[in-house]
Amino acid sequence: MTENIEKIRRRIPFTIDGQPFTTDDLSQRASALLNLAGLDPATFDLGELVGKEHPQTKRFADEEIVSIVKDARFISIRQSAPVA
Repeated sequence: MTENIEKIRRRIPFTIDGQPFTTDDLSQRASALLNLAGLDPATFDLGELVGKEHPQTKRFADEEIVSIVKDARFISIRQSAPVA
C-alpha cells in the first residue's frame, strides 16, 4: 500500500432557511455561511435550530466559528426591523 494515502472528505448536507447546501469545510465563520446563502451579515445573524420536537435557537456572532454537522438546520435572524 502507498504510504501517502489521501483522506477523502465527504460533503456534509445542511440547510439555511430551508435551502439545501453541502460543504466539506466543517468549521466556518457565521458570516461566511450567511454570505453563502446570499444574506448580508450586517443585516442578519445566523441561528441554528437545535433539537427535533421543540427546537431551540442558538444564535452566532458574525465572527464566531460554527461547527457544521450532517443535516444541521440554520436560519437567518434579522438584527432589527423598523417599527411603523
